[in-house]
Amino acid sequence: MNELGRHILAEIYGCNHEMLNDKDYIEKTMVDSALKAGAEVREVAFHKFSPQGVSGVVIISESHLTIHTWPELGYAAVDVFTCGDRINPWDACNYLTDSLNAKNMTATEVKRGIFDQPVSVKASNI
Repeated sequence: MNELGRHILAEIYGCNHEMLNDKDYIEKTMVDSALKAGAEVREVAFHKFSPQGVSGVVIISESHLTIHTWPELGYAAVDVFTCGDRINPWDACNYLTDSLNAKNMTATEVKRGIFDQPVSVKASNI
């Protein structure tokens, strides 16, 4: 059984408050995380909330990275999803954790697209 992709769901705590509220820093760090893992960046979209917080996505050829920050809590919720076996999502996640000066990171890896047998799709007129 081969998976189609690996999805890391990370809880990153004890981060630098100023970094978590700096849209430009978060965007650059997320892009750098993807590049450090060897991914090919396709699109980038980030938003700064008022009074605080940043959310964003980096679309990569291999899938995506997302982040949502709560500067007041020193917390970031991060997803790193990579398809295929060329990219290790942990490389991106660990780089990001280090770049945010985090004190703690817990994460779960989910294997995506595991099929025990061939899947067929039947079209129907509904």
